[in-house]
Amino acid sequence: MTTEFPPDQLIDAMPFARALGVEIDTAAPEEVTGHLDWAPDRCTAGGVLHGGALMALADTLGAACAFLNLPPGASTTTLESKTNFFRGVKDGRVRGVSRPLHAGRTSIVVETDLFDGHGRRVARVTQTQVVMRG
Repeated sequence: MTTEFPPDQLIDAMPFARALGVEIDTAAPEEVTGHLDWAPDRCTAGGVLHGGALMALADTLGAACAFLNLPPGASTTTLESKTNFFRGVKDGRVRGVSRPLHAGRTSIVVETDLFDGHGRRVARVTQTQVVMRG
């Protein structure tokens, strides 16, 4: 298991997330946090932050959390991801918190909660990451 990894190096390993504006704030095996700011070019109709942008934030944080829980020499990729949306975001910053629910020999399951600037839950994402050895 990886115990320390600078957040900037984690995000640099995911060019799409960097291009989208995702930032990782803290990174440890038990919890990864990050954020994405609202911007007009990340929106759908009515100035609402696009669901795909929210999913990309959650996938980025979840992947980082899974990576930090891998055994030495292994890699990971998303096998499954499920998102429940609870409310739209029309301004501010979305904050995400990812935590492992299961870190096993063949898979890692991560749950990510996304919150708006008022602390209200925007979405919950559960993803399964496969553990690839060698």
